[in-house]
Amino acid sequence: MNTRTDGSAVRIGVLAPLTPPGWVQAGQHLLAGAELAAREVNDAGGIGGRPLELLVRDTAADPEKAAAAVDELARLGVAALAGEYHSVVARAAAARADALGLPFLCSSAVLDALTDEPAERVARLAPAQSHSWRIYADFLLGAGHSRIAVAAAPSVYWASGTRILREHLAPRGGAVVELDMSAPVCDELAGSHATALLLLVGHPEPAVSIVRSVRRDPRLAGIMMGAPAGQPEFAAWEAALGGDGAAIPFLRYLPERLGPLGARVAAALRERLPEPPSFVAFEGYDTIAVLAEALRSGPIPSWPDVAVEGTRGTIRFSRTPGISVWQWAWPPVQVVDRDPARPDRLRVLHTG
Repeated sequence: MNTRTDGSAVRIGVLAPLTPPGWVQAGQHLLAGAELAAREVNDAGGIGGRPLELLVRDTAADPEKAAAAVDELARLGVAALAGEYHSVVARAAAARADALGLPFLCSSAVLDALTDEPAERVARLAPAQSHSWRIYADFLLGAGHSRIAVAAAPSVYWASGTRILREHLAPRGGAVVELDMSAPVCDELAGSHATALLLLVGHPEPAVSIVRSVRRDPRLAGIMMGAPAGQPEFAAWEAALGGDGAAIPFLRYLPERLGPLGARVAAALRERLPEPPSFVAFEGYDTIAVLAEALRSGPIPSWPDVAVEGTRGTIRFSRTPGISVWQWAWPPVQVVDRDPARPDRLRVLHTG
């Protein structure tokens, strides 16, 4: 969206993964929500009578590219930054924005340490990883799984998730076993005595290949697979795996029932997207709605003064222990999977 270039617009820079190796479908959903919100802001008169303009930059899941985009957008005079899905990329963007004194509302990244030091101008809509992954760990225990294997790729994000799971499960009698990813996953899993395998790896690969291998190994017929980071959320998962991709619980950030605003936005997003809108699309919408309201009060958002009715509840920001940015505490959290009888349908298994 780039509707005005005469200098009269209020510009917001939007960061999203729109090309590989970024999770392109997530970026498309985030952008669809952001663009819908911007259109509605402009239809309602803009910000103080000035139109809202989104300057979109592709991060391609590259932290260096994201930091360079922040520098470019700052030179172009954006009032604030929005977006990003990948946690490691959002961390690079947040650090650069904080150094420049540029407000940044992170839409979807969950890594607790989004900045090294407390940041006054950075805020986040998505729940912190420590909050949502503990809810996921409680779901695992409730479903009878206390010995959990993880297939984890090298990443700060996956390492953080593994640590959160281990620290939450251990006092409750649970254990986390890290598989050797240099060896055949099925052999490692068969010898682990785990009853659940968590896929802490990228999509489509190696996640799709691991799921297929486990489903076809008779030694692993009783193993539950899970994907707390949300890989099965998007239609590409079902397209790649069909029934093999069902019954793999993941996290998403939606309420049990959408209110009037959420339902209206959901209907509008269905017209803009080739598949049902994911929670990431709602995060994109809420990000721009919050920033537009915050910027009406002045050029620098005062995060503790923000109170905006979003698609998933009233959004307010506070300082949360262990979190370095202003945080919405908390968005609704669900554990969901795809129904084996109808893989295109999602089932809510647990809420937190």
